[in-house]
Amino acid sequence: MSKEAKLVVRLRAEQGSAACRRLRWSGQVPGNIYGHNAPPVSVVIGSDQLTPVLMSGAKVVDVELDGKIDKAVVREIQWDTFGRTINHFDLLRVDPNERVNIVVPLELKGTAPGVVMGGVLEHVMHSITIDCLAYQIPDSIAVRIGSLGLGKSIHVSDLVLPEGSHAHAAPDAIVVHVVTAKMQEETAGASPLEPEVVGKKVAADAADGKDDKKDAKKK
Repeated sequence: MSKEAKLVVRLRAEQGSAACRRLRWSGQVPGNIYGHNAPPVSVVIGSDQLTPVLMSGAKVVDVELDGKIDKAVVREIQWDTFGRTINHFDLLRVDPNERVNIVVPLELKGTAPGVVMGGVLEHVMHSITIDCLAYQIPDSIAVRIGSLGLGKSIHVSDLVLPEGSHAHAAPDAIVVHVVTAKMQEETAGASPLEPEVVGKKVAADAADGKDDKKDAKKK
């Protein structure tokens, strides 16, 4: 799940580029909070408080303003040219009880023993649709393949989802499995034989027709 933290911000009285530059020079970072049927507000927070939280990979935060705490998603971060200093940030308020449907990537973790034994890893499902709380949207879902042996599979029912989340795919749908190289070759090389048989039949019928004409001339 996305990391979560808390930010304590203050109202920002001054607006405009010049005011924002002065704030940055004093070690402050300007930002905005908006969304969820409430008016947008301009805020400011110390860089020493904001930077460690966002650098940790936090996507969801509890943001406190004048004693009131809202759940918010980190919507946008503007960095300086060198990517070291945060110039501006935007937070989007979310309802902690709201559920959303979201497509999340499936990320393989580890090395499958079945591959070491000569098998071929087939990553069948690369993403999955889940429903979860709006503030619990994961960046990805890890698929642990460290115990995946030859001929074995990991199904949707084996995935570890965020608490309270549900997958939309069938529980027995295959996410990843290890097959033998021979099985993969047979699957890839399989092709219908009907066209070849039909072609031979047409050629045979044509030859029979020529023979009949020759017999008729002789008579």
